[in-house]
Amino acid sequence: MIKRVAFVTFYYEAWDALAEVYQRMLDDPRFEVLVVAIPRKLTGDAAWDDASGVSDFFAALGIDHVIGSADASELREWAPDYVFINYPWQRNYQKAYRADELVKFTRLAYVPYYSLPLVIEPDAGGHAVGGHAVGGHGAGRDVAPHLFTQRSHQLASLVFTQDRFIRDAYAGTSRGADHVFFTGSPKVDALIHAAEAIAEGGVGAGIGAHAVETAAHRHASGGRPRVVWAPHHSYSPQWLNFGTFAQNYLEALEWATEHPEIDVVLRPHPFMFGTLVDREVISDSDLDAWLAGWDALPNTSIDSASGPAELFVGCDVLLTDGISFLAEYPLVTGKPSVFVENQGHWEFSELGELAAQASVRLTSFAEFAAGFDFILEAGLPDRSAEIAALREAAAPYPGESAARIVEIVAADHSGLVDPSVVLETPWERLPGREPLDD
Repeated sequence: MIKRVAFVTFYYEAWDALAEVYQRMLDDPRFEVLVVAIPRKLTGDAAWDDASGVSDFFAALGIDHVIGSADASELREWAPDYVFINYPWQRNYQKAYRADELVKFTRLAYVPYYSLPLVIEPDAGGHAVGGHAVGGHGAGRDVAPHLFTQRSHQLASLVFTQDRFIRDAYAGTSRGADHVFFTGSPKVDALIHAAEAIAEGGVGAGIGAHAVETAAHRHASGGRPRVVWAPHHSYSPQWLNFGTFAQNYLEALEWATEHPEIDVVLRPHPFMFGTLVDREVISDSDLDAWLAGWDALPNTSIDSASGPAELFVGCDVLLTDGISFLAEYPLVTGKPSVFVENQGHWEFSELGELAAQASVRLTSFAEFAAGFDFILEAGLPDRSAEIAALREAAAPYPGESAARIVEIVAADHSGLVDPSVVLETPWERLPGREPLDD
């Protein structure tokens, strides 16, 4: 029996979490595949978009797709056996595409959009959710509840995770963990494969795929050094608190101005600019003035389109305050990133601490600026042992994650999930969470 599988997403920036699964199913006679591009409203956005961004992305990759309507009628009429999603937060979905609506007629399959779970939520130490204890030590270790207790997690028929501890955490919930599979991360596999292809003179497999000049080739031809600056979007103890852009954006502009011989590429998190203004961290006028100054310099740019692998292999130094790039960069390149660490950030998980140890940890942008000339002359410190330890923990089945996911779906014969069997209050419905906009 052929299984119908739909891939529904607006978060195309992380399509690499699903790309190989999609391609394998497209080429597999056991499956019929549909890709649905849907509107989104990210944090800081005033209204739902028209899905043109994700549609253009798929078109550029030659992926046939449809644009979903607000009532999800096209998806309902196609009647998929499974709907794959790569993004858990329900507030950024139109109501018809939220988990509670989808499970009325199909099974959800969830592959996390992020490569690796790196932090512990402050209340992860065994709190009670809806009367049912979850998280904490023991079965779930120190697993952040937002990684396994959101509504999308609760109602998924199949969950594919990159961390043994997260699978153990599901075991402590009312549904248990029989539907949760430790497969490793297709995103990590895709990043490594894309970087290898670029290094061999191939074509980058990231967003807006195109030929990429590696840092090694640029040096050989006498090119200029390149720094990629990748700041995170979180600016509050209430959520992650890794972002340092607000503390150092003026310093960064001054440093770039004083170093015209260095190309500096800003890679903002997709949520960053909207979050800065929406949360009143930086005023709209101040941000506009800064962006005008950044755009005016001949050696600075903003790159929101290239894939991570393209950014990684094309730069001499990755400067970041977290989170995903902190682990992805050393896994892909074998080199440490330069980590400007916000001292108030949420505590690292065991995996996150391995990633941090594989970096060069600094406490401020000023410390980076003071040491940059030395980095150019002597190179980055050796972190080969730490990177090897990170690889062992982060890539349990290197290159096999997507293949494992496909076989699990092919063998699955579960029925629709009954929401009444879920006893916990969803993470996003707890006090203090951001409300859903219905």
